[in-house]
Amino acid sequence: MALEFSLDPPVGPVLRDGILGLWTDVSNADGAVGFVPPVSPEDVRPELVRHLVAMAEGRARLLVGRDADGEVAAAAFLTYNAHRLMRHWIWLYTVMVHPRHQGRGYGRQLLAAAADAARGMSGISAIRLTCRGGAGLERFYASCGYKEVGRVPDAIRVSEGDYRDDITMLLPLV
Repeated sequence: MALEFSLDPPVGPVLRDGILGLWTDVSNADGAVGFVPPVSPEDVRPELVRHLVAMAEGRARLLVGRDADGEVAAAAFLTYNAHRLMRHWIWLYTVMVHPRHQGRGYGRQLLAAAADAARGMSGISAIRLTCRGGAGLERFYASCGYKEVGRVPDAIRVSEGDYRDDITMLLPLV
Protein backbone atom coordinates (compact mmCIF):
# COMPACT_ATOMS: atom_id res chain seq x y z
CA MET A 1 0.00 0.00 0.00
CA ALA A 2 1.24 3.48 -0.81
CA LEU A 3 1.35 6.39 1.57
CA GLU A 4 -0.47 9.58 0.68
CA PHE A 5 2.01 12.46 0.60
CA SER A 6 1.35 16.15 1.02
CA LEU A 7 3.81 19.01 0.69
CA ASP A 8 3.31 22.01 2.94
CA PRO A 9 0.20 20.75 4.72
CA PRO A 10 -1.37 23.16 7.21
CA VAL A 11 0.25 22.49 10.58
CA GLY A 12 -2.32 22.40 13.33
CA PRO A 13 -2.20 20.61 16.68
CA VAL A 14 -3.04 17.18 15.23
CA LEU A 15 -0.29 17.27 12.58
CA ARG A 16 2.21 18.86 14.97
CA ASP A 17 1.57 16.13 17.55
CA GLY A 18 1.72 13.45 14.83
CA ILE A 19 5.16 14.62 13.72
CA LEU A 20 6.30 14.91 17.32
CA GLY A 21 5.15 11.34 18.00
CA LEU A 22 6.78 10.09 14.81
CA TRP A 23 10.08 11.78 15.63
CA THR A 24 10.03 10.47 19.20
CA ASP A 25 9.19 6.91 18.14
CA VAL A 26 11.82 6.89 15.38
CA SER A 27 14.43 8.21 17.83
CA ASN A 28 13.53 5.59 20.44
CA ALA A 29 13.83 2.87 17.79
CA ASP A 30 17.44 4.05 17.34
CA GLY A 31 16.68 5.98 14.17
CA ALA A 32 19.40 8.42 13.19
CA VAL A 33 17.31 11.61 13.35
CA GLY A 34 19.32 13.76 15.72
CA PHE A 35 18.74 12.03 19.04
CA VAL A 36 19.98 9.02 20.96
CA PRO A 37 17.38 6.95 22.84
CA PRO A 38 15.69 7.20 25.17
CA VAL A 39 13.91 10.46 24.40
CA SER A 40 10.54 11.90 25.32
CA PRO A 41 8.35 14.23 23.26
CA GLU A 42 9.61 17.08 25.47
CA ASP A 43 13.19 16.30 24.38
CA VAL A 44 12.20 16.43 20.70
CA ARG A 45 9.77 19.38 20.85
CA PRO A 46 12.41 22.20 20.74
CA GLU A 47 13.92 20.76 17.56
CA LEU A 48 10.48 20.43 15.97
CA VAL A 49 9.74 24.05 16.92
CA ARG A 50 12.97 25.12 15.16
CA HIS A 51 11.80 23.34 12.01
CA LEU A 52 8.33 24.90 12.26
CA VAL A 53 9.86 28.36 12.64
CA ALA A 54 11.99 27.75 9.53
CA MET A 55 8.80 26.78 7.68
CA ALA A 56 6.98 29.92 8.87
CA GLU A 57 9.94 32.01 7.67
CA GLY A 58 9.91 30.33 4.25
CA ARG A 59 13.28 28.62 4.77
CA ALA A 60 11.92 25.06 4.91
CA ARG A 61 9.06 22.94 3.64
CA LEU A 62 7.40 19.91 5.18
CA LEU A 63 6.60 16.68 3.38
CA VAL A 64 4.26 14.32 5.23
CA GLY A 65 3.20 10.78 4.35
CA ARG A 66 -0.01 9.44 5.86
CA ASP A 67 -1.09 5.82 6.10
CA ALA A 68 -4.54 4.44 5.22
CA ASP A 69 -5.86 5.57 8.63
CA GLY A 70 -4.66 9.14 8.02
CA GLU A 71 -1.93 8.85 10.65
CA VAL A 72 1.50 10.44 10.12
CA ALA A 73 3.66 7.55 8.95
CA ALA A 74 6.58 9.42 7.35
CA ALA A 75 7.98 12.93 7.14
CA ALA A 76 10.95 14.96 5.95
CA PHE A 77 11.93 18.62 5.81
CA LEU A 78 13.21 20.23 2.60
CA THR A 79 15.36 23.22 3.50
CA TYR A 80 16.56 25.99 1.22
CA ASN A 81 20.13 27.25 1.23
CA ALA A 82 20.64 30.81 2.37
CA HIS A 83 23.97 31.20 0.58
CA ARG A 84 23.47 32.85 -2.81
CA LEU A 85 25.97 30.51 -4.52
CA MET A 86 24.20 27.38 -3.28
CA ARG A 87 20.55 28.13 -3.92
CA HIS A 88 20.40 25.56 -6.72
CA TRP A 89 20.19 22.66 -4.26
CA ILE A 90 18.27 21.94 -1.07
CA TRP A 91 18.92 19.95 2.09
CA LEU A 92 16.71 17.02 3.03
CA TYR A 93 16.55 16.82 6.83
CA THR A 94 15.01 14.52 9.41
CA VAL A 95 13.92 11.77 7.02
CA MET A 96 11.62 9.53 9.05
CA VAL A 97 9.39 6.49 8.59
CA HIS A 98 7.56 5.21 11.65
CA PRO A 99 9.10 1.95 12.94
CA ARG A 100 5.78 0.08 12.57
CA HIS A 101 5.85 0.88 8.83
CA GLN A 102 9.49 0.10 8.09
CA GLY A 103 10.25 -2.67 5.63
CA ARG A 104 7.23 -1.84 3.43
CA GLY A 105 8.96 0.43 0.93
CA TYR A 106 7.72 3.63 2.57
CA GLY A 107 11.24 5.03 2.86
CA ARG A 108 11.64 4.75 -0.91
CA GLN A 109 8.23 6.34 -1.39
CA LEU A 110 9.24 9.21 0.91
CA LEU A 111 12.48 9.83 -0.97
CA ALA A 112 10.69 9.69 -4.33
CA ALA A 113 8.08 12.17 -3.07
CA ALA A 114 10.86 14.46 -1.80
CA ALA A 115 12.59 14.32 -5.19
CA ASP A 116 9.28 15.12 -6.94
CA ALA A 117 8.71 18.03 -4.56
CA ALA A 118 12.22 19.36 -5.16
CA ARG A 119 11.77 19.10 -8.93
CA GLY A 120 8.75 21.37 -8.52
CA MET A 121 10.80 24.02 -6.74
CA SER A 122 12.10 26.73 -9.04
CA GLY A 123 15.83 26.52 -9.74
CA ILE A 124 16.52 23.38 -7.69
CA SER A 125 18.75 20.83 -9.41
CA ALA A 126 19.88 18.57 -6.54
CA ILE A 127 19.15 17.34 -3.02
CA ARG A 128 21.82 16.88 -0.36
CA LEU A 129 21.44 15.06 2.91
CA THR A 130 23.70 13.78 5.62
CA CYS A 131 23.41 10.47 7.40
CA ARG A 132 25.03 8.78 10.34
CA GLY A 133 27.44 5.98 9.50
CA GLY A 134 27.27 2.58 11.13
CA ALA A 135 23.64 1.79 10.32
CA GLY A 136 23.82 1.11 6.58
CA LEU A 137 21.89 4.25 5.73
CA GLU A 138 24.31 5.21 2.98
CA ARG A 139 23.55 1.91 1.19
CA PHE A 140 19.82 2.58 1.43
CA TYR A 141 20.19 6.12 0.06
CA ALA A 142 22.48 4.85 -2.71
CA SER A 143 19.82 2.31 -3.70
CA CYS A 144 17.45 5.28 -4.10
CA GLY A 145 19.80 7.10 -6.49
CA TYR A 146 21.87 9.18 -4.07
CA LYS A 147 25.64 9.08 -4.32
CA GLU A 148 28.12 9.54 -1.52
CA VAL A 149 30.02 12.79 -2.04
CA GLY A 150 31.70 13.24 1.31
CA ARG A 151 32.52 11.57 4.60
CA VAL A 152 33.94 12.93 7.83
CA PRO A 153 35.22 10.06 9.98
CA ASP A 154 34.11 10.00 13.62
CA ALA A 155 32.30 13.36 13.33
CA ILE A 156 29.23 12.16 15.27
CA ARG A 157 29.54 11.07 18.88
CA VAL A 158 26.57 8.87 19.69
CA SER A 159 27.94 8.09 23.15
CA GLU A 160 31.28 7.96 24.91
CA GLY A 161 33.49 5.76 22.74
CA ASP A 162 30.87 5.38 19.96
CA TYR A 163 31.82 7.66 17.09
CA ARG A 164 30.22 7.51 13.65
CA ASP A 165 31.04 8.97 10.27
CA ASP A 166 29.04 11.93 8.98
CA ILE A 167 28.20 10.99 5.38
CA THR A 168 27.02 13.49 2.75
CA MET A 169 24.83 12.14 -0.04
CA LEU A 170 23.68 13.90 -3.23
CA LEU A 171 20.79 13.26 -5.60
CA PRO A 172 21.07 15.17 -8.88
CA LEU A 173 17.59 15.99 -10.17
CA VAL A 174 18.52 16.81 -13.77
